[in-house]
This record gives sequence, structure tokens and C-alpha cells, in this order.
Amino acid sequence: MGKKILVAHGGGPTAVINCSLQGVVEAARASGKVDKIYAARFGAEGILKGDLLDLTNVPAETIAKLRHTPASAIGSCRRKLSEADYPTVLETLKRFEIDCFFYNGGNDSMDTCHKVNELAKKEGLDLRVIGIPKTMDNDLDITDHCPGFGSAARYAALSAAELALDASGLPIHVVVLELMGRNAGWVTAAAAMAARLTDCEVLTYLPETPVDEDKMLAGIERHYAKGRGLLVAVSEGVRGLDGKPLADTGMVDGFGHTIPGGAAQHVADQIIQKLGIKSRAEKPGLLGRASIPYVSIPDREEAYAVGKFALEAALRDESGYMAAIAAERSPVYRSSLFLAPLADVANVEKKFPVEWIVDGNQIAEPFFQYALPLMGGDFPEYALLRK
Repeated sequence: MGKKILVAHGGGPTAVINCSLQGVVEAARASGKVDKIYAARFGAEGILKGDLLDLTNVPAETIAKLRHTPASAIGSCRRKLSEADYPTVLETLKRFEIDCFFYNGGNDSMDTCHKVNELAKKEGLDLRVIGIPKTMDNDLDITDHCPGFGSAARYAALSAAELALDASGLPIHVVVLELMGRNAGWVTAAAAMAARLTDCEVLTYLPETPVDEDKMLAGIERHYAKGRGLLVAVSEGVRGLDGKPLADTGMVDGFGHTIPGGAAQHVADQIIQKLGIKSRAEKPGLLGRASIPYVSIPDREEAYAVGKFALEAALRDESGYMAAIAAERSPVYRSSLFLAPLADVANVEKKFPVEWIVDGNQIAEPFFQYALPLMGGDFPEYALLRK
């Protein structure tokens, strides 16, 4: 009798999250060992309700379309499971006779995987649990990087370059770009690529380094005065010297995290009010994590690979692990996969290295050596006639 598997998505989707789902489904079908393929409709919410989609007989051509489908095709949620929820989770797993459970997500999702695995062992349930990494924030520990980051970083780099060209072509205002990153500045750091691709001045502010607003404004005034145009990239979670976000919605999400927002508008307002310089705030928001046209090819392929690897690991009776990525960048980029214990990953947040931040607003060369292979290369060469 073949296995019955369940896959679920947790947290914010990415441009390549469905590629991991595709990897699970296609590997399950190719294995000849899986009879039923279930997906939870809207992640943990679907598991709690027993609301599962049956993907077993979905046509192969439809599954193949997951490769270029953004967001979550099966639905995701921001629901942090409480201790009172886990018995219901196990009840659903028992009712559908699930043999293998895969949760595709970030820190909180890996915590869910770990708790489900430990509870299943305690209850004597014959269940294999494997986490599949997903977060554009790139803040999961142990793995070299996370599927979803490369594409978000590519979007950030190219969008920043386009804004920088606009700012330098009509240098009458400071353009402030806000990018996702509540506590980790990996994606915002990619916006510093604009300084390499254009002739515009570029300043970058990440959550890892508290901002002295007076010094920030002085730096903005100084760089703007060069007359080359100025792009200021800020993480949505950038903080002041008091440790508090420069902008805060006053809300929390389903995981209990503070929802940041409005950082770019805050900085732009300060530039106008205190420096008397015109300023514009730009915020791509969800476009920054869902753009298929800007998808990174290595990111898409690795997202598929971790899904496939997770399925194969579970069929080998592995449990209590997350599929993780190891990478070599010299002489050419190569990646491989391994299993990282969920206990070592759950709720551990990997921050952007502070040693890669220079003078509080510049990004050092090691970041580009790290990130460029993940973004997929092939960046445009612009005609910089004024330079």
C-alpha cells in the first residue's frame, strides 16, 4: 500500500514557492510509492479544519504550470499554532492517514514542523515530517540561503536600478525606496546593486544597524548636493537609536510579529520638512516577492530541488529535518542539499552580517559575492551618457 502525503504552505508566499510544491508532487508521482497527495487549503488553517485539497489526479500539465505561478497556489496563512491546536492537527493527520507531512515556510513554520514531529513521536504516530525552506527574507539559519530570496533580491536590485536612473535623469528630488525586511535586511541590501549599475548616488539602511536620523539626513543632504541624483533604500523594519521602527502600523500579524510599514514615507517626509528637498516614497510591497518576470532562474530551480529532496528524504524514513542548501561560489556557483535538524532551525533568525554594512549606509563587496549567483546574473548594461 502506497504512502499518503500532505504538504502545506505557511507565511508570506514567494515567486517560487509553488516550484517547491511542484517538486514534491512530481517526485511523489515518480517514486511509485505514493498513493495520495494532499495539500492543506490555506496552510495551518486548512489542517485545523480538515480542509485538504486532493492533488493526486491533477493533470501533469497543470502541475507543470506551478513553475511560473506566483503566490501560493494552495493558499497560505499567518497562523501561529498554539499548544491547544496541536491535538487537532494530529487528529487531521490521523483521519486522512497521512504518512509524510511537509511544511513549506520560514522560522515559524519550521517551529510548527518541529513540534508536530515531536508530538507525533510522543503519541506513537508513524509520521515523517520534513520542513521545506521558504522565505524571501533569507533569515533561516543553517541553510546557506532560502528559496525565494534570490528572486526577491533580483527584483530589488533591478527596481532600485530603474529608480536610480530616473532619480539621476531628473535629479530634482530624493527617491526613497522601501523594501520588505522586518528584522533582516537581506533583500534591501540587494538594492545597493543600483550603485554598480547606474551613476546615481545610493544609500542603504537595514534593520541590523540602528539609524541616527540626524546623521542620516545630513548624509542625504551631502549626497544629494553632488547633483547626480540620490536613491535611498530602506528596509520596512529600519530602526532608530531607540530600537523602535522608524514607522510602525501599530498592528501585529498572525504570528504575533509587529507589522512594519511606512518607513519610506517617513524618511521622505523628514527630507521635505527638515532639508527642504523634494522627495518621493516608493514601495513595491507584494510585487517585490511575487514577480514572475523578475524571477531568478537559480532560485526557481533550487526551490524545485528542495521540494523534491524533502519528498525523497521522507520516503527514506527521515523525519525531523529541514531540507537545506549548501553552496560553493568559487570557481563557479554550485549548490547541494542536506538535512538540517528542525530543532536547530526553528525560531532562529539569521540576520544580515553587520560587518557587511559600511558607514551605516553602504553594502560591502562580500554581500555581492554571496548574493549575485542567487540573483541569476544577466544584469543589464545601461547607457550612462552623462557619466
